Amino acid sequence: MSSTSRAWVVAATMGAVEALKDQGICRWNYTLRSLHQHAKNHLRSASQTRMLSSQSSVAVRNQLREEKAKQSEESLRTVMYLSCWGPNN
Repeated sequence: MSSTSRAWVVAATMGAVEALKDQGICRWNYTLRSLHQHAKNHLRSASQTRMLSSQSSVAVRNQLREEKAKQSEESLRTVMYLSCWGPNN
């Protein structure tokens, strides 16, 4: 390549770089930082998700335990009712 054509290639490249800088290509760093900050502020981390998941499983377990206690109490009431008011043999 001759020195003249190399000079034109360098000049064209520098012009393209300057044009891209004017269009905001160099602002990608700001965009990426902004997206990262948004994700950090609005999305839960994996540990928070696991913690919430374990809390919800504890709540479900407690609810099942309460339902089982209610069912057991109802069965006891039925037995007591039948033993008191059922037919005498």
